[in-house]
Amino acid sequence: MELSKYEDKLYSEIKKLIDSSRSRVAAIVNSEITDLYWKVGRHINENVLNNERAAYGKQIIRYLSEKLTREYGRGWSEKQLRHCTHLALTFPYDEKFSALRRELNWTCIKALMYIDEPLKREFYIEMCKMNHWNTRTLQNRINSMLYERTAISKKPDDLIVQDLTSLQEENKLTPDLVFRDPYFLDYLGLADTYSEKDLESAIIAELQQFIIELGSDFAFMARQKRIIIDNEDYYIDLLFFRRRLKCLVAIDLKLGKFEAAHKGQMELYLRWLEKYEMVERENQPIGLILCSGKNEEHVELMKLDESNIRVAEYMTKLPDMKLLEEKLKQSIERARKRLVQPLD
Repeated sequence: MELSKYEDKLYSEIKKLIDSSRSRVAAIVNSEITDLYWKVGRHINENVLNNERAAYGKQIIRYLSEKLTREYGRGWSEKQLRHCTHLALTFPYDEKFSALRRELNWTCIKALMYIDEPLKREFYIEMCKMNHWNTRTLQNRINSMLYERTAISKKPDDLIVQDLTSLQEENKLTPDLVFRDPYFLDYLGLADTYSEKDLESAIIAELQQFIIELGSDFAFMARQKRIIIDNEDYYIDLLFFRRRLKCLVAIDLKLGKFEAAHKGQMELYLRWLEKYEMVERENQPIGLILCSGKNEEHVELMKLDESNIRVAEYMTKLPDMKLLEEKLKQSIERARKRLVQPLD
């Protein structure tokens, strides 16, 4: 072996050892820091904030911040102490929290603890752990109302708990945790008028961004996938494979609102994929019809879930987020009412 090759190999091996050790040390330090913040927060909550005199509590926190900063330097501001108190109020000190502080860094936990709804917070915790999101990505997902756009939010609370528990304990991911409505495609840069071909071409040109919006673990398979049925040619606009769901995902792009005929077309694609493209241990393919608008009653009456078909809107321009939030809340309420209605 030449000396230079030997040196390079030796350097590479030692570098891996150092990097691995540093990662473990960083994880341990982060876990201990988060643990410390929780205990500091608990002490303040028990000894100060439970006191009915709010002004006195503010005064004590200011005093603690000044003393701790003089003793230990930066990092113990009044704001930081309030983060500590919120941490202790949000998470009980149990095995679940112990695992959380080992898996996520403090800045991610800090973003998560300010989500008021427990199930919504639990959703982001599991997605963050599964996808290894950094703090910036997590905050972007929260700001884009990912939870509200995901099908799981439209379920009753007990079913949400069931899906999240399956993910926590069995690493089992359901389609309701993956597919969204609407999808934001504002990065495509489309003009006010465009064709389905323009939309498809723009998606291919910005494929990485499109996959990010779809969610992690989507692998691109084909554009205009040609299939032949009874000597007739058909074309699936976009074909992906979703690794954790272990299934093919066929995407059909539509400029207008969802129509009844779209279901038959997608069913044909899915049955062909099931017959000719599925391999051993794969789950049945899923169809996603992306429309510029939805006819809610059409979607409800056609029971698309029974055919493994999803319908979602796409938006090429970001809407006013307050209006979108209100729209999503109404959509969630309607969906939950339908699910809890007694059978005739």
